[in-house]
Amino acid sequence: MLKLMKYLKPYSLLIFVAISLLFVQAQCDLALPDYMSEIINDGILSGNSNEVIKNGVFMLAVSLISAASSFVIGYLAAKVAAGTSRDLRVSVFGKVEGFSNAEFDRFATSSLITRTTNDITQIQTIIVMVVRLGIYAPIIGVGGIVHAYAKSQSLSWIIALGVLTLVCVILLIFLLVVPKFKMVQGLIDKLNLVVRENLDGMLVIRAFNTQKFEENRFDQTNQTLTKTNLFINIITSSMMPTMMLILNLITLAVFWFGAQAVSAFNLNIGDMMAYMQYVMQIMMAFLMLSMMFIMIPRASVSADRISEVLESEPAVKERDCVIPLTDVKGRLEFHHVDFGYPGAEELVLHDISFTAYPGQTTAFIGATGSGKSTIINLIPRFYDVTSGSITLDGIDIREVSLHELRSHLGLVPQRANLFTGTIRSNIAYGEVSLTEEEMQKSARIAQAMEFISSKEDGFDTHIAQSGSNLSGGQKQRLSIARALSKRAPVYLFDDCFSALDFKTDAALRAALKQETGQSAILMVAQRISTIMHAEQIIVLDNGRIVGRGTHNELMKTCQVYEEIALSQLSKEELT
Repeated sequence: MLKLMKYLKPYSLLIFVAISLLFVQAQCDLALPDYMSEIINDGILSGNSNEVIKNGVFMLAVSLISAASSFVIGYLAAKVAAGTSRDLRVSVFGKVEGFSNAEFDRFATSSLITRTTNDITQIQTIIVMVVRLGIYAPIIGVGGIVHAYAKSQSLSWIIALGVLTLVCVILLIFLLVVPKFKMVQGLIDKLNLVVRENLDGMLVIRAFNTQKFEENRFDQTNQTLTKTNLFINIITSSMMPTMMLILNLITLAVFWFGAQAVSAFNLNIGDMMAYMQYVMQIMMAFLMLSMMFIMIPRASVSADRISEVLESEPAVKERDCVIPLTDVKGRLEFHHVDFGYPGAEELVLHDISFTAYPGQTTAFIGATGSGKSTIINLIPRFYDVTSGSITLDGIDIREVSLHELRSHLGLVPQRANLFTGTIRSNIAYGEVSLTEEEMQKSARIAQAMEFISSKEDGFDTHIAQSGSNLSGGQKQRLSIARALSKRAPVYLFDDCFSALDFKTDAALRAALKQETGQSAILMVAQRISTIMHAEQIIVLDNGRIVGRGTHNELMKTCQVYEEIALSQLSKEELT
């Protein structure tokens, strides 16, 4: 938790003011029993109304000062906590944006959501408690003991016994609930994961009639979380009645032994009443501290989880001295590239070497899991190569800044990801200054103008979350249009034609060839018809290049390619 203390530095002045006011409030609250004692001893019992009025005015003034201080302290504590949690969310979100795919593989999406929301909320709560009670409770506790001892030394053993009992109770509760807090945060991660999977896969769940199975899976996780929370809440909720029982027993003891002291003329009635007030303040101080100490371990777990994200070093890093890219032509080369995913025992790619030339299409085909998409992911440096190198116009892409490298790439991922907004905002996502004419051109090349024109609002048609109000083919065409709007020297198409019919596929490829003639195109596809006209086709098998050439050449020289081709088209269609 100490690792996150730096986020409190911008609020040092507010914290200092709050602490100063806490001292003022504590001194006011400690002074009230003394004034009450003087009203009883010197006023009521002595029949002196002036003393009653004078001390009553002092009590009212002190109470108003205490109330005003408490209000301001509460405001400052909320401001510090809310500001710190805001800064933490910004830092976590910014850090996650800089993650490579390796970090996303390490931190599940559901866990990152929990850390950004629930965990930071726990930090916010404990900051309010520490600022509000962390100083006030010890002052009241220590000050109450000092003032109570000054009022009556003979009754001090009652306070000592009460404090010892409270410490034992707090320690027992602490030992019982702390191990459960980390479990709760892990269960919240798991619950988020189950909910996300169910929402994302609802169509599949309904298609296979597995609603009952998913309900049971959700219920199992939910019940475990509920039982754990119930255990924590039962233990912590028992703290208040236990404290009140101890407080009432101490009150009874003070009245019993205090009455005897009053009868023996060893203690004034006013002093006994003040002593009682100090005892209550001491007990309440320990109650406040116990609540805070129980919350601190949970916040500490959350702080560790947040620190884990903030301290994660991305696997893909920029070098201190980067080489600027100028007048990029788009000549992309792989030089004996090997790659293995972090933590994997075996390599995914083995000795991959090829050159993708500007104005030409380089296509990749192979069985599922042969490494086609992995090659595409290495180019924008979503992962870094294990060995070998990738160069763009002769410059190693690791020597270039990530922003500059990716600004020269037009990527269409395997899964079409659209954002809530409009068709216009999605196409212009990578190029904010895109003109209307350029937007229409990108949509026309992507064969998206037909369905856009059919919409009542055209380019201003609303896009729901994840593009759920569009078909798969429409989402893929908008995703392609978004990449084309960048006018990049290198385009990467990762199996993004699968949802298109053959006619649209052919029209799109023809338009691509005509409009992006000066750019290098790297294309992953499963259909032979999509890639058979490419200038260079690379056949992959188990992460190795087993064939390279044009369609006609591969039909004669590569058995793997021939088997794939004949499984999709007849010999007449292939020729």
